[in-house]
Amino acid sequence: MKKILSLTLVVLLLMMTSLVACKNDSESEKTIKNNESDNNQATSSEKTNKDELKGEIIVLTNRTNLVDTDFPRYAKKFNETYPKVKVSFEGMADYEGQVKIRMNTEDYGDVLLIPNISVTEMPDFFEPLGSYEELSEKYVFVEKATCNDVVYGIPTVAGVDGVLYNKKVFQNAGIEKLPSTPDEFIMALKKIKENTEAIPLYTNYASGWALSQWQGNVLSVSGDSDFSNHLLDNDTPFAEGEPMHILYKLMYDVAKEGLIEDDPMTTDFELSKQMIANGEIGVIVAGSWIIPQAQEFAENPDDIGFMPFPYTNKDGNVYSGSGGDYCIAVNKNSKNKEAAEAFLYFFLNESGFANDQNAIPPVKGADMPSSLEPYQEMGVKLISDNPAPEGKEGLVNEIQNESEIGFYNDDYKKRIIEAGIGNTDETFEDIVNDLNERWATARKNVVK
Repeated sequence: MKKILSLTLVVLLLMMTSLVACKNDSESEKTIKNNESDNNQATSSEKTNKDELKGEIIVLTNRTNLVDTDFPRYAKKFNETYPKVKVSFEGMADYEGQVKIRMNTEDYGDVLLIPNISVTEMPDFFEPLGSYEELSEKYVFVEKATCNDVVYGIPTVAGVDGVLYNKKVFQNAGIEKLPSTPDEFIMALKKIKENTEAIPLYTNYASGWALSQWQGNVLSVSGDSDFSNHLLDNDTPFAEGEPMHILYKLMYDVAKEGLIEDDPMTTDFELSKQMIANGEIGVIVAGSWIIPQAQEFAENPDDIGFMPFPYTNKDGNVYSGSGGDYCIAVNKNSKNKEAAEAFLYFFLNESGFANDQNAIPPVKGADMPSSLEPYQEMGVKLISDNPAPEGKEGLVNEIQNESEIGFYNDDYKKRIIEAGIGNTDETFEDIVNDLNERWATARKNVVK
């Protein structure tokens, strides 16, 4: 197993030298080096006698499938060190929606995952964990939940964007090499259609949110950590040759070529994990978080693979977006903050959650999961979004809101698929021209 910090992959971890007004000024690209430091900063829980720490804490989670399986095991292990702390778990199927409603009160658990809110709001809801300078020495992507140099949450795991695939389906289809361009990808899907009974690419159209998984791969196509920042100066981000055009033209093409399910409107995300495990699906575009969920259904988990998005940049490199998953945090209104913080650090450092999920652990120096070996073999360079320049924080989101083009919404993605399968009279160019017009109008109103 390779160490994350000794990988030959180039990972841009956004190591900031200063964080001002909840905005992180990033340094230039950094190649991951093997700099495993001791980083033994003490937490409040470490300063307390572990046998004396007591109380009851509730942990809110989006992983409803683990509430009765892995999580009780973690609690039992936690109680070996903190025997007087009672831990219970509450799963939420619609985590984002439910937890945001709860956050209108003080009753939103003791330990929870930070939902999709602005970093400027985090001090209103979460307990400070420490300084960015301290915690970034030990954990990756802490900038995701950092405001004014104070860290309010730490990613539970780190992940990469890409494509889930069934190795046996690829083998039976006669695919000898993982595709690294859109043309090679379409050729591979055609081989699956011609030589197997599997659905080449399963869109998960009906779930809506699953289509947003394509958007993360825009970094793979751009190869540019400042892609989002450049959008502030771009009136036509969906024009031919632009990363968004390249990305979604591939979505359109696979639909038009009949390389997806027969009826996208009846897709079932939960069922799709079983189907790809059974070899009934060739590929699903998703983040690496999906790997263990699909492997759970597989007779042989090793049949489930994960590959980079099929695009080789002009510089000859294959890139992949990388970042932290949900950040775990402590409710600032918790009556048992020390116990909550003790569990938070236990979960990150000792629970084994990242390994159980076959994910990249948040702790620097931890082992890279074997499921990402194709990334090492292909020399993939992992990159992350750089923060917005000072004074321009949140402007890209404002443009998205005013134009009603949510990059992680499903509306225009569904339009693209429906146009591809012939359900509408729109062409792909009709759609992207409309998106460009709306974007340009909104940009002029937002960027002064």
